[in-house]
Amino acid sequence: MNYLDEYKKWCESPEFDEETKKELLEIKDNEKEIEDRFYKELEFGTAGLRGVIGAGTNRMNKYTVGKATQGLANYIVEQGTEKQGVAISYDSRKMSKEFSMQTALILNANGIKTYLFENLRPVPELSYAVRELGCTAGVMITASHNPPQYNGYKVYWDDGAQIVAPRDKDIISKVREIKSYSQIKEIGRNEAEKAGLFNIIGTEMDDKYLNVLKSQILNPEAIKEEGKKLKIVYTPLHGTGNTVTERLLKELGFENVYVVPEQKEPDGNFPTVSYPNPEDKKAFKLALELGEKVDADLVLATDPDADRLGIFAKDNVTGKYMEYTGNMSALLIAEYRISQMKEKGILPKDGMLITTIVSSNLAKAIAKEYGLECIEVLTGFKNIGAVMKKAEEEKNKTYIFGFEESYGCLIGDYARDKDAIAAVMALCEAACYYKTQGKTLWDQMQEIYKKYGYYKETQVSIVLEGSEGAEKIKQIMNDMRSALPEKIGSAKVLKFKDFDRDVQKDLVTGETTTTGLSKSNVLYYELEDDGWCCIRPSGTEPKIKLYIGVKDESEEKAINKMEELKEEGGISARAKRYRENNQLLIRRMRALGIETYIDDAHQGPIITTFFTPKMDNFSFAEMYEYIKKRGYAIYPGKVTDADTFRIGNIGEIYKEDIEKVSDIIEEYFEKCCGGLVRQTA
Repeated sequence: MNYLDEYKKWCESPEFDEETKKELLEIKDNEKEIEDRFYKELEFGTAGLRGVIGAGTNRMNKYTVGKATQGLANYIVEQGTEKQGVAISYDSRKMSKEFSMQTALILNANGIKTYLFENLRPVPELSYAVRELGCTAGVMITASHNPPQYNGYKVYWDDGAQIVAPRDKDIISKVREIKSYSQIKEIGRNEAEKAGLFNIIGTEMDDKYLNVLKSQILNPEAIKEEGKKLKIVYTPLHGTGNTVTERLLKELGFENVYVVPEQKEPDGNFPTVSYPNPEDKKAFKLALELGEKVDADLVLATDPDADRLGIFAKDNVTGKYMEYTGNMSALLIAEYRISQMKEKGILPKDGMLITTIVSSNLAKAIAKEYGLECIEVLTGFKNIGAVMKKAEEEKNKTYIFGFEESYGCLIGDYARDKDAIAAVMALCEAACYYKTQGKTLWDQMQEIYKKYGYYKETQVSIVLEGSEGAEKIKQIMNDMRSALPEKIGSAKVLKFKDFDRDVQKDLVTGETTTTGLSKSNVLYYELEDDGWCCIRPSGTEPKIKLYIGVKDESEEKAINKMEELKEEGGISARAKRYRENNQLLIRRMRALGIETYIDDAHQGPIITTFFTPKMDNFSFAEMYEYIKKRGYAIYPGKVTDADTFRIGNIGEIYKEDIEKVSDIIEEYFEKCCGGLVRQTA
């Protein structure tokens, strides 16, 4: 069924309510909008659902949420764990409350007990609640840091972590088995409550969660000494964070906590920010203004579901508020907590620090310094959670700290997802401790760099929306797989990892091995001098992401290295250059009458195979030498069913080179073959 047929079905079928039909009829003359809403089903992927709110198969609405929940319910019933129950929470986004209630009642209709938070609560508290209540699963209605028009649906399992392989695939399979929305079971709240299936949780879980956070404090005496003086500005960015954060800080003894008044209350429109993401400096505008007004030491922001934390800390030398990346804030916490655990004699000998492949290599340096094992996983905190679970089951490693570059970390093993609430607490504790030593957090960050080297990282995202964007993202990744450069910028490539193909190639030794991690559409380039690049499509937004990391002996040199890689355009720009060069080469050869062996639809950008011209006086060996004497090289063909030759397009090859070698080939035919080919195979 094509998108127009699917659109018509939604407009006419009795399966869909009148409000939905009315919304769809309003776009009846906008075919592009219809296509975007119906060209595919909103995929229930390994991270659950996430999409724009609205009517259609490719949207977040009660029908797509219902289908996801019924699939999850079928899986739980099949496992026989329905009596353990499912914990459910939600953030401040539009339709979050409605989707959470719908989720609970569909699960109830399938005989599954639910524990629904009385109102919005952060992701980490849900993760904790799943473990505390002994639930079989958890559901969080959230789109995290996405723009206001989005919402999402994240599934957790009994360990409190988001679902991972093979369970994620099994649940996805159950969701896909739902072919009609009429298969979704329904029950009323009153009936569910009478059956003992529908339960509300709230402040009692807050108490337990906050108590376990407070138990993670390492230096309560430092908080007692400096907590009353430390000035903290905090904003939940209209999300869930302040349901527990302000209370936590006050109970610990922080008396000067200023919550940004304009952003204190939950609001799914996020009226004061265009993008409720603490990674974005613009989201800090009001918080920084308040920070200046009250002379704050720290300015903190959490995203709508409170799993990400952004931070600005005052530099007392310049008086400026300095921005921390996700890597910086996480590793500041890591260095503080690990060093204090060692000093107090409580650092386990089998300790592990877990991070992701796109996070800072500084993590490895810190782990080495304190004798910890540094374990790298694929992007997504669920993969950190999976390592924690395995260690817990095998009782062979002790979790110390885990983080990912996307502004998220976890300081203890009470939960299995990023916890920005705990990160707020840890940073405030660290600020107090360093104050007792006459240092600010910014002072300490500089000391970390001086100790380990200056590590710098950046990320570049390219937004490619709709069906066309999805195809472009696919093409970029395919191009990159066939484009293995010797250098990126001036840095040599030492290793290349293709996680989708589970291949790791050492470019120094030539050895090829497996990656040791699960398959994922990710490409990784290990560079000399502890540098690296990584490219992957976003799992939650229509983006392709390029990550860059460098290290040097000074901050200036590290920044210069990073900028060089960015100016080179990184990997995605190189792929674009290869593709454009390939297209130019084909045009020039066809103008001479030389045709490609592979059709355009399947032609890669790196090596182009051409049919050998059918000319009596043509000699590939002669053409080869003619071109070589003029500074270029081509290659004989490898196929067996036709006479061919090949022209490569990899490395430092530019448009000017393609034009030059094409001119040389044209010159060869005119001088040595009596004219142009003008004939094809």
